[in-house]
Amino acid sequence: MKNIFLHFDRIFILIICVNFALIAQAQKVTKIPSVYSNIFTDKDGNIYFKEKNQLEIYTLQSTKPVYSIASFRTLPSGNAAGLFFNFNDASLNGYLYLGILPYGQAKFPFPVYKSQSFKIENGKTFVDVKQTFDQSVTDSTKLRIGYRIINQDGEMIFDGKANILFNKKLYSDNTLIEGPFVTDLTSTGAVIFFRTNNMAFAKVVIDGKDFIDRRAVWLHKIEISGLNPDTKYKYYVQYGKYKDEYALQTAPEPKSGKPFVFAYASDSRNGPGGGERNIYGVNAYVMKKIAALSQFKDARFVQFTGDLISGYTNQRTETELEFLNWKNSVSPFAAYIPFYVGAGNHEIIQNTFVSKTGKKISVDCFPFESHSTEACFSEVFNNPQNGPKSEDGSVYDPDSSAVDFPTYNQSVYYYTYGNVGMIVLNSDYWYNPSEENIPKIGGNLHGYIMDNQLAWLKKTIEMFEKDSTINHVFVTLHTPAFPNGGHSGNDMWYNGNNDFRPYIAGKPVKKGIIERRDEFLDILSNRSSKVVAILCGDEHNYSRMKLTNTTPIYPENYKGEKISISRPIWQITNGAAGAPNYEQEKMPWSRFVEKFTTQFALAFFHIDGNKVTLEVVNPDTLETIEEVELK
Repeated sequence: MKNIFLHFDRIFILIICVNFALIAQAQKVTKIPSVYSNIFTDKDGNIYFKEKNQLEIYTLQSTKPVYSIASFRTLPSGNAAGLFFNFNDASLNGYLYLGILPYGQAKFPFPVYKSQSFKIENGKTFVDVKQTFDQSVTDSTKLRIGYRIINQDGEMIFDGKANILFNKKLYSDNTLIEGPFVTDLTSTGAVIFFRTNNMAFAKVVIDGKDFIDRRAVWLHKIEISGLNPDTKYKYYVQYGKYKDEYALQTAPEPKSGKPFVFAYASDSRNGPGGGERNIYGVNAYVMKKIAALSQFKDARFVQFTGDLISGYTNQRTETELEFLNWKNSVSPFAAYIPFYVGAGNHEIIQNTFVSKTGKKISVDCFPFESHSTEACFSEVFNNPQNGPKSEDGSVYDPDSSAVDFPTYNQSVYYYTYGNVGMIVLNSDYWYNPSEENIPKIGGNLHGYIMDNQLAWLKKTIEMFEKDSTINHVFVTLHTPAFPNGGHSGNDMWYNGNNDFRPYIAGKPVKKGIIERRDEFLDILSNRSSKVVAILCGDEHNYSRMKLTNTTPIYPENYKGEKISISRPIWQITNGAAGAPNYEQEKMPWSRFVEKFTTQFALAFFHIDGNKVTLEVVNPDTLETIEEVELK
């Protein structure tokens, strides 16, 4: 009898073990979002794509990032003579350059690198600090360094910084490794956003008041309040032994009528020509010039909408590194004025399926809540959080009880400054770069504004129409309504083919791309008296065109319903922030394009009461491209 019970005990234990094993295996299986079609998992949890009635199977490509942000967040250790850098990446070979960061001497501290370089082998290098710097530097107990990593092919990968202490030996101290950035600026406050290398308490000191972290964190979002409108303030970011000085200016009260300037550009992904034109995904050469010129022209904020980076990665950690390189390129300037950012198609993180014959098909990366383009964007930046939640709850939502779509958080939002309202849209939400395969697998088009976002836009426009303190509204999104050079095959045109549209759970949405463009234009022109211009990019050039009721906006023999434009508005395309340039194309509306150039460009909008003047300057040469009164 005892043996029987022992036997049953063993069976019971075996059943428990098997159940735990099955649970563990089930937890490894990624849930396929219901908005996609023809994506499956096998019994081992592998994800694959297989079109119905087709034999060819596409397996999910598992790729290792070329470089990962985790490799470059580790600061060096040291000994009595120098510093050990270990980037934890045995594939990294190249060189490291070192320079002093002139905090306290320069308003915008960038390092001037020493001529000596240090060889990186298998991700490691040693820097003889005392042989590199003068004795006057190394006799100090503190050293603040900037360093640059270049791989064996001569490509710039990353610019970092570290605070170093001397106490018998050298070692890394608390360091502010990202930022600070002025964000959420209002007439009475702001949020100061930055990252430290250690989990720590930090504080911002301004106007004699301390604003302190509620708990020890790596990523700090410190809210400042109680300031006076349109006032310049020094502020200090204090962390550990360090207290760094910066400054900001609060926004004017909307009714004040005080004139101001803001800047606009997009498309700073890496460009040809070598050097800082490509610091791993970013044209830092042009971005630094844009940031510096914005400061010089006293722009109160910069709006930058899409294609900050080269992107199109399969790994979030690689995308985060590119975003960090972009932030580093503007960081010294963004400590003084806000840089509001929007999303473009190059920000995408994609799940890519590959067949045995080498064919590929891609979708926005999932799980959406952790791996998607939208999730990454919302965590890397600190934009206002007043936009729509997602496309969940729309008429096309396949499951109203579940979260089926990625978030809109911080990629769709609005903000105000003085008498201006800025609406930031995401025309690459849930984007599928395999556009020809969207009917098979699902996803959204490049340039298509989906239902919930469009409804939110209409509601926000109505809000600004009722707000007597707002005189001018600008709507910015990455893709032009009217492409003029480089994107006639997509954006909101697709060569005049209205058949292009998103597919959700295997079904097409009702409205095609041109119909949806018309709904967008109807809101901006016919339902608003305040929208001055659409600010867009995507095309790597600068153009200005006027949309009127005489502008030809349809293909020949278009059979759909047409809209009429009751009030003229401008389309200002400025994708000239460093990406490879695109020449002008002949389009139905080309004679309404009043200016076109492939120069680098930065657009300045001068706001003075009811008047709006546009000034466009080449940030590389400082040549004025044009000046024109918009309103």
